Amino acid sequence: MKFRENLSKRRHLISEILLFLILVFSLGASGQQDVSEYKKRLADISQQIDQLKQRIKDEEKKETTFLSELDRIGFNKNLIRKEISLYTMQLGNTNRELHSIQRQIPRLKAKLDDEKESTEKILVTMYKYGKFNPLQFMLQAKDMGTLVSESKNLTLLAQYQNKLISNYLETLSQLKDAESTLEEKKKESSNLIWKTKKKRQELDVQERKQKALINEIKENKKMHLQALEDLNQRAEQLQRLIEKLLKDEISFPMLIVPLYEQRGKLPWPIEGAVVSTFGRQVHPQFRTVTFNNGIEISPQKNQTVVKSIHPGKVVVCDYLKGFGNVIIIDHGMSFHSIYGHCAEFLVKNGDLVKTGQPIAIAGDTGSLEGVTLYFQITSKAKPIDPLKWLRRR
Repeated sequence: MKFRENLSKRRHLISEILLFLILVFSLGASGQQDVSEYKKRLADISQQIDQLKQRIKDEEKKETTFLSELDRIGFNKNLIRKEISLYTMQLGNTNRELHSIQRQIPRLKAKLDDEKESTEKILVTMYKYGKFNPLQFMLQAKDMGTLVSESKNLTLLAQYQNKLISNYLETLSQLKDAESTLEEKKKESSNLIWKTKKKRQELDVQERKQKALINEIKENKKMHLQALEDLNQRAEQLQRLIEKLLKDEISFPMLIVPLYEQRGKLPWPIEGAVVSTFGRQVHPQFRTVTFNNGIEISPQKNQTVVKSIHPGKVVVCDYLKGFGNVIIIDHGMSFHSIYGHCAEFLVKNGDLVKTGQPIAIAGDTGSLEGVTLYFQITSKAKPIDPLKWLRRR
């Protein structure tokens, strides 16, 4: 009689445990974060860093002039900025992983507590009812159907008992791994913050070095004359490049309004004050005469995004001596627009752009005036005054 009571209790307990297990183990699948875009951006920046390092090595082999020294400083600044971008991106990803782990740990602890309670419940029950005698069970079974049914239930209970214990140990292992990974991510985050801080200090050093050299060029007549000669040579190189591009002129659909119809109507490439105008310029101190093929615009504070003045195709997106990072857009009908001294490109060679589309961030690469945008328009490779083509303000 006692055995039958125990058997009835076992059957009831099995039903309770099976129901509990269904609730415990019915977990929804969690989606994984798509990291393909992050990896692509990381690879792009790493490639740009490698290219800048190679360019710096190449520049070190060339003849040193005051402007070439400014170029090297500009390359170093670009390299440091790219490294800061790389560390910042890695830091953001590390912090996201860190926060994910921080949210995961409480869930693992709660899950562990539930599994521990379930495991303890089974172990206590097994201890309470003692060891099960299979021979006695078979002799006292009412019929073969009862024997088969109870045997299946007991087998199922044994399987879930083992699974519960196994899952408990697995969750415990996951919790330990998560806590260990959390500490690693904290160290990784701190290291990236330290690296970023060091790179910002290096950038400050290069900034001071650049300003000191520019001031020296402006105040020393001999240095000024040499820099002026270099600038004239570089302007000639840009002119030859425009003439070469003219031979590969792009044909655009007739639905695009020709640029020659936009005289006085073109939007400004950036908001700011014109600090250097088109045409003949006389130096106030040394009385030297130069001719500007474009204008320089000092951007307003926090307004450093450079925009295309007209639809076209990016035909040059590279560093040109004397003009820094340069974008040249072919607008068809023998018109080109040129954007120099950029800190960052937002487009790449071959891109089709629209009017007002962001194409770059203004900077000071190749500039003697600090953060400015060099802007030039050419018609049949001949420079024309941009102020006559831009809207009046």
